[in-house]
Amino acid sequence: MATPDLDNIDPSSADLAADEVGESTAASGADPRSATTTVFVTAAAIAGAVAALIVMLSASDALVLLGIPDPGPATTYGLPALRAIGEIAAVIAVGSFLLAAFLVPPQKNGVLDVDGYRAVRTGSAASMVWAVCALILVPLTLSDTSGQPFAEAIKPANLWIALDQVEIASAWRWTAIMAVVLAIVSRTVLRWTWTPALLAFSLATLLPLALSGHSAAGGSHDVATNSLILHLGAASLWAGGLFALLAHVRRHGAHTDVAARRFSTIAGICFVVMGISGVLNALVRVSLGDLFTTTYGMLIMGKVGALIVLGGFGWMQRRRALPALTADPTDRGALLRFAGAEVLVLAATIGLAVGLGRTPPPAEIDPNLTPTEAALGYDLSGPPTFARMALDWRFDLIFGTAAIVMAVVYVIGVRRLRQRGDAWPVGRTVAWLAGCATLLISTSSGIGRYSTAVFSVHMSGHMLLSMLVPVLLALGGALTLALRVLPAAGKDGVPGMREWLLIGLHSRLSKFLTHPLVASAIFIGGFYALYLGGIFGAVLDSHGAHLLMNLHFVLSGYLFYWTVIGVDPSPRKVAPVTKLAVVFGSLPFHAFFGVALMSMNTVMGAWYYRTLGLDWNSDLLGDQKLGGGIAWATGEIPLVLVMLALLIQWSRSDERDARRGDRAAERDHDADLAAHNAMFAELARRDRLGGQ
Repeated sequence: MATPDLDNIDPSSADLAADEVGESTAASGADPRSATTTVFVTAAAIAGAVAALIVMLSASDALVLLGIPDPGPATTYGLPALRAIGEIAAVIAVGSFLLAAFLVPPQKNGVLDVDGYRAVRTGSAASMVWAVCALILVPLTLSDTSGQPFAEAIKPANLWIALDQVEIASAWRWTAIMAVVLAIVSRTVLRWTWTPALLAFSLATLLPLALSGHSAAGGSHDVATNSLILHLGAASLWAGGLFALLAHVRRHGAHTDVAARRFSTIAGICFVVMGISGVLNALVRVSLGDLFTTTYGMLIMGKVGALIVLGGFGWMQRRRALPALTADPTDRGALLRFAGAEVLVLAATIGLAVGLGRTPPPAEIDPNLTPTEAALGYDLSGPPTFARMALDWRFDLIFGTAAIVMAVVYVIGVRRLRQRGDAWPVGRTVAWLAGCATLLISTSSGIGRYSTAVFSVHMSGHMLLSMLVPVLLALGGALTLALRVLPAAGKDGVPGMREWLLIGLHSRLSKFLTHPLVASAIFIGGFYALYLGGIFGAVLDSHGAHLLMNLHFVLSGYLFYWTVIGVDPSPRKVAPVTKLAVVFGSLPFHAFFGVALMSMNTVMGAWYYRTLGLDWNSDLLGDQKLGGGIAWATGEIPLVLVMLALLIQWSRSDERDARRGDRAAERDHDADLAAHNAMFAELARRDRLGGQ
């Protein structure tokens, strides 16, 4: 089947091209789009019915525990059913963008092929459904929280008064806004380079929910929230990817064998992440004895059973469907059977998860929690000492896991490179592993534990995350290692991870971000906007904001140091003297930032620090000035190291150029020098003739 060229055409023309392909594939039977829609509607119906049924069994217990009147059946059963339907739409959006981004190839000119274009349009429609469900869930949540009937909660006066007072209702509002933006933006996308951003944003629409509800309250809520973020992300990629793969198969899409193999790898990783994060999340709220004696515990066991069943389906896919596709890419029968059954089980599992979220845990909030434990999720044994900073660890599931995974993947890459006889500089390996270790220490040791409660410790962690971790990672050359290890697709092969890295490396966005002025503005401007702009003090009590701050520190620092000292190939060629000027130019801004913090007479986030009830941290202004001194004193050290590294790289570059010139001279017997001397000899001869 020929692939229509979508280059230099508008979206309406792309719609016509996609419709033509749909008509040709439907010629042999039913329209695959209608059949796929039927599967999606069936999955949503199953999820909604399962969620409503579970709530029916536990609704009375929940009302008694919460002490609120019955809001009526429209809220009691409509809320979980609509939430399950909305989450089905959300995972379909995630899976559709995953398919377009990484499971099917674009055209050679970078424009989406028909399969990718259809997936993006499906993701756009699913995002709009997700937005509508989230919007309706706002008054449903207010009705559920207040005990008023839905007809009362939906009145504008009641909505405006209660919306900002109910955290989950506010989360649904932000979910609806983000989903609408995603639906509109994805509708305009035709080029492949934007699909990874759509995938990331579709996953981000799930974050408001992950940061509210059961996981955001009570003891150990930091572990519960982080594990839920990992759990939702893995579940969405797995379920959504399966939905999208099934739709792709039913549409008779191209490269089904490649898409199935790639999704199988993703699903395997998601299975492991879901299992581990699910266990951690459950152990935070229930004891082992509650698993078989409470409704909440039995629902958890039901999810465990569903996960085992889904793992069995995945194993059978690897054993039967993938070998059949490898032997004959048109043999899709086994894949259709297993994927169809797995989709139905996943839909029921999503409904089960929604019902679990509506069921109160055996002991949701311990009334004996200290103010510190209620705010942070854990207690602090005393003021930060050297021993506590070094030994009092609390593993960060997000950044601690990322540090370990990054180190392991890098070592595997180096090992594969050496197995085929290629060398890799030891210094780069040491730098990368040191960066990963520093990331782990910054977020999971006593530094990470105390950083949310003591400003000076927070600033110490900030300096490590933004000034040291990125320097070491930039010197590790991970991108170069990946380009050397990952296999090339070849001239007629399907683009893979190596090709996607190259596309991203040479994209306009990369060239823009790696401009020295842009990278410097993002890196240095973040310091001033976050602390002096009032953002830090306003979001101190938000776990999500804390995660975003750490992410910004690492990414903005990496972008800056990749631009000035990175050993990886850069989208933009920057002269060494320009890099040196950027480093020198940034020094005064760092110094002034530290001085500005030390000069402040008001405490950022004083309201939050006082709620922690830490008697040993009563001098908040003095601690803030100490944090400013740490920023001033430690901020210059990494920049000096960067300047030294830059000078060394500059010197080595000159040496490489000299050696390259010497090798060229040996090959052509110094032809350039001979030509140069001959030119001067000719000029001298002409001068002599002219003088006679």
